[in-house]
Amino acid sequence: MNFFGKKVLFLGAHPDDIEIGCGALIHHIVKQTEILCVTLSDNQQNPDLKHVKGEHLRSMKVLGVPEEKIVFGPFTTRVFPDARQEILEYFLKLRREFQPDLIFVHSKKDVHQDHLTMTDEALRAFRGITVLGFDVVRSSYGFFPHFLVEVTEQDVEKKIKALSEYETYRDRYYFNSELTRAIMLRHGALAERPFAEGFDILRIVAKFSD
Repeated sequence: MNFFGKKVLFLGAHPDDIEIGCGALIHHIVKQTEILCVTLSDNQQNPDLKHVKGEHLRSMKVLGVPEEKIVFGPFTTRVFPDARQEILEYFLKLRREFQPDLIFVHSKKDVHQDHLTMTDEALRAFRGITVLGFDVVRSSYGFFPHFLVEVTEQDVEKKIKALSEYETYRDRYYFNSELTRAIMLRHGALAERPFAEGFDILRIVAKFSD
């Protein structure tokens, strides 16, 4: 199956989520289509995470994403459920202004309250548009990818390099380069390809044409 989105929207709750879930895919498509990467919280209210905003910008630069295509939202980490309506309205504004054809957001198998809340609101805001869910390994339970996208070894290496920009999380197990590669090897095996990034299907809107 070949797919192409003229405008692709990547939505993450916190800095690092988009890269962990979609970094190889972003590097694979960034020069071929228009993308926008939106992170709803910059985590700057936590003094232990004061560097992650800059690390996110550097990480995205490794993947080839221009800074003007990176957006930070105004929401506060860990209390997204209290801002459900505001998140919905923020997404509706994004829909009007960016008009995406394809959206990536957190998997419904993710148990983090921020991740799950924004996915629920994305499905409400972006009705009629294809939505795929990415995995953040530390907070997903029961995730299995039914949508597999082939990526190259260069894409894999760029994702690993992008994640290495996060000095804040250097010692976290889910930033281990061997784990990152192993996940894409496994998804590649499921697709019978060398490497793949995997997503679950939240909504597919399709049209068959010759």
